[in-house]
Parts: sequence; C-alpha cells; structure tokens
Amino acid sequence: MPAEVREARFSVMGSAGHLIVVAGPPDLPERAQVLLAELEAFWSRFRPDSELSMLNASPGSWVKLSVPTVALVGRAVQAWGETGGLYDPTVLSALEAAGYDRSFETLDPETGTQPAAAAAPGCAGIEIDRDRVRLPAGVRLDLGGIGKGYAADLVAAELLQWGAEGACVNLGGDVRVTGRAPAPGGWTVAVDDHLRPDEDLSWVALADGAVASSTRLRRRWQRGGRELHHLIDPRTGHPSASPVAAVTVVAAQAHWAEILAKAALIAGLRAGSELLCSHGVAGVLVMGDGSVHRAGPWERYESWTPSSGGTSPAPPG
Repeated sequence: MPAEVREARFSVMGSAGHLIVVAGPPDLPERAQVLLAELEAFWSRFRPDSELSMLNASPGSWVKLSVPTVALVGRAVQAWGETGGLYDPTVLSALEAAGYDRSFETLDPETGTQPAAAAAPGCAGIEIDRDRVRLPAGVRLDLGGIGKGYAADLVAAELLQWGAEGACVNLGGDVRVTGRAPAPGGWTVAVDDHLRPDEDLSWVALADGAVASSTRLRRRWQRGGRELHHLIDPRTGHPSASPVAAVTVVAAQAHWAEILAKAALIAGLRAGSELLCSHGVAGVLVMGDGSVHRAGPWERYESWTPSSGGTSPAPPG
C-alpha cells in the first residue's frame, strides 16, 4: 500500500523551504517547521538577539551556546581547515563591506562606494570548549550557507526519529533526502541551470544523501558602478572573480555539499575539480560561458540531462 506523503512550503532562513514527509504522524511537517524556526533564531546574523549575533558581539569572551550552535561552529572551523581556507566563515566583515549588511530582500541594489579589500582573518584563533565558544578580536562569523545545509541534515534526521519513513528537506536548494522515497527508485533531485532560469541542468537520483549548489549569479547588487555578489573570496576579501559560475555537489550530508560547492567555485575549474575529487564527492562545475565540467563520480548519480531526451521532472524538494 502506498505510504501517505505530506508536503509543506514556507519561507525560512531567507530562502524557500520545502518539506516532503513519507508516512509517520500527521503533524511532522509542522514539527519540522518549528525546529527550523528555532535554528534560524539561533543562527541568523540579521537578528541582534540570535546566538550568532551575541557571539559576534563578544570578541575575547567565552559565550555559552546551544548544542546545535556549538556543533555548527565546530563544523565550520573543521571545514575551513579541510578546504585549505577556501571555505571561510570569517568573511562576515568583508561581506558587509561589500554591501550585504541586511537581509537580501531589503538590500538596496545601489549601495554606495566600492569596498576596501581585506583578506578574511581565518579560524585559527577560534576556541571551542564543550558548550562555549570564544572568538578572537577581529573575527566575526557568517554561518548562512553552512547553516542551511546543517539545518537540512538535522531536520531530516529528526523526522526519521519522530516516525517518518522518509524525508526530503530542501532549504533554498540545500537538499537532504533520507529513508523511503515517495515513489520506487529512490529520490530524484533536479539541478538548476543557473545560466537559464526555470530550466534544469540535469537531475540526480539518490537513495540517501544530499545535493547543494553555490552560484555567483544570484544575490547580486551594484556598488560603485560594479556588480557584486555574496560569494566572498577569503584570500582577497572581494566577491570571487572565479570564472566558474555555479557548482553543484552530491555528498552524504547537505552542509558538506554546501561547503565543497562554495570552496570549489572560489578555487576555479582545475583546483575546484581537484578539491571535489580529493574529498570523494561528485560535482558539476558550470563556467560563465555555459560549458559544463563533471568531477568525481557524477555519472553515478546523473539520470537525466537535456541531451538525453525526455522532459525533466519537477524537483522533489
């Protein structure tokens, strides 16, 4: 007998959220949204009372934080080390200097003069002790991208703990799928073609895992006559000048897929492809000219492309 499937769509973490829950108690989508709202309240840099804002406002002091926030900071610091600093959560000051100093929907598209550049300070001085974190002077964190991925991972796991047989959690394109899919053959996740809005680049099939994308073609604005975007190169403090326009990664966890997609884009085509292969994940890198380059075992997951014929499906999450 087919299992009951429930869906919910909502706004969360500055992005569109989409849940698919297979079987389990009928209130699971609502419970998941409550948890997501709680995590957003912990991690939003736009809320002065969030745990992240309190941490950023207390350089040199130990700050007691919730278990999810300490875990997220720990993963961000680990990712900084494992990507050679290409992923760096300490770019917040550079991001604000570039003009992204408020939620994107309220951002003035013409935000003034061109910002000064400064390399990100990096994570070497961040200290974590059980339920406390201490940031050194001059270090402030942005956990926006990794936060969405980690929230998707947490919520997907919780849904199974609460009795769901399967779950898909999509937070602004960071997708985590686990357990029983609504249809035979596993979960199918559409990969956006960021150069052609409303079209799919391909779709991938997963039994359990995650897909995340990073692109410099969205969240853009003007400053000093120059078009800027939100992907800061930590080595320069400026928005990345990489010729790679978008990267999509398939990995076991959404936050790790998000980290590696961002790091690979900033690294560029050759170094980015090598980074993905070195971490054993699959990825696709799309250049500004539209050329597509696959890295790692991407073909293992890809089940449709425009050249293969047929019509791409609606994304499940």
